[in-house]
Amino acid sequence: MTVGQKLHQTVASLEGAVGSRKSFALDTQDQSAKQQFDAYARQLDQIVQGLKTRTNYVEAQEPAYKMSPTAKAHAKKQF
Repeated sequence: MTVGQKLHQTVASLEGAVGSRKSFALDTQDQSAKQQFDAYARQLDQIVQGLKTRTNYVEAQEPAYKMSPTAKAHAKKQF
């Protein structure tokens, strides 16, 4: 597995975690928990954005790491 593939898998996994935290926030009636889950989702989203920036940089530096749209979709399906 290439560095590019690992980065894409990590991004996909973290995007899933962001979605889960947002879902938890919607599902709970406890306002404190809701705020906490929203904060976690925002933090994870910032990490995702940083990893996407890094992924773009790596792909620009080493075109062999660039994944096709089909491969990206496959990486997302794994998580």
